[in-house]
Amino acid sequence: MASLWLAALLLAPVSALLLGARGIHLSDRNPPIKNLRMDPGSRRLTWDLHGNVSGIQCFEDSSFSRRAQNNLFCQFYVLSKCKPSNYTVQVTLVDGEPYSTWIEYPKQEGDPGAAADHLDCEVHDKDFLTCRWAVGREAPSDVQYYFYLEDTITSQRWECPRYTPNAQGQHTQCRFDNVSAFSNEEQHRFLVVGASNRSAIPCTESVRYLSEIEKFMAPNLSATCNKSLALMEWNMWSHFHKNLDYELEIQQGADPPFLQKVQDDQSFTLTNPGTFLVRIRAQFLSERVGRWSAPQRFVCDQEAGARLQVWQMASLMALGTLLTVGTAVFLCRRYSVLKTLFPPIPHLKDPLGGNFENEKMFLCEAGRPTQEECPVAEVQVLRES
Repeated sequence: MASLWLAALLLAPVSALLLGARGIHLSDRNPPIKNLRMDPGSRRLTWDLHGNVSGIQCFEDSSFSRRAQNNLFCQFYVLSKCKPSNYTVQVTLVDGEPYSTWIEYPKQEGDPGAAADHLDCEVHDKDFLTCRWAVGREAPSDVQYYFYLEDTITSQRWECPRYTPNAQGQHTQCRFDNVSAFSNEEQHRFLVVGASNRSAIPCTESVRYLSEIEKFMAPNLSATCNKSLALMEWNMWSHFHKNLDYELEIQQGADPPFLQKVQDDQSFTLTNPGTFLVRIRAQFLSERVGRWSAPQRFVCDQEAGARLQVWQMASLMALGTLLTVGTAVFLCRRYSVLKTLFPPIPHLKDPLGGNFENEKMFLCEAGRPTQEECPVAEVQVLRES
């Protein structure tokens, strides 16, 4: 049996015996790549190169690849801070033989089940950024979470200004009130760091552009119309999207509603509108859609509107006439009652010094009573002085 095993060993291909489990060519006692490491400050995967090679490539988790620069390093732009990734360097030797080696970065610390779970962030209502997460299923009872927003290029970091805790006092939500302070030119890291006196808590992260997580507001729509045309216009507010598409749902009269798409514009003209209902929402590349606006009703039958206006004017005129007649009757009746209660008192007017205009004169005869009972006395002149 030993002789058979030795014969098989001698007949086996040399290359099969010289490959290790990690793809390292064991026959090369001086491997071309040594001291493989990741520099988090410069985000470079670097190594010490020995010997001649024809090409070097780097892989992240066996999928994302890039060529080495000057065969000395590979540049990465975004590095994970929470989830360990496999970074592999693959070398082609001058004789065509492959060689590869790898490292894991970053190192995992603590129980992954204690990290914040289900991290989800969204930009909403134009100005607000809200992130939510759940307490890790294996987290100790004294765990507390802290949220940070980080620029992946400059590494500038902003701590959460406003937390929302759960019933146990653990932070499970964060809100920023002014996303216009953050640029959309680069990706941002949404980072939740855990702290406990009992054990290390791994962090949780998500790396996205702010524009990718925006939930669009419902546009503010208005319309001007007549019997022939209705011009609908709207405004849309976003710090990160300038050119959006829109979808209108329109129902004219008793007809079933229909959808109208509008690309890169903020107006739409509807012919023969009549009376219609409309609502609107924004969307980006037909993939991400916003909320529907509340339905709005517009009446654009000009003739019906004119008839209504004439009827309203006639009603107002009739009401004015009735008010005028009623006021006159009221005043006449009031004057008659006052005249009965307080009849006018007649008086004499000096015919020489006064004005007869609008004056009433009474004729009184001596010795004869009148209706006004004016007393008359005869004056006898005794002598002249």
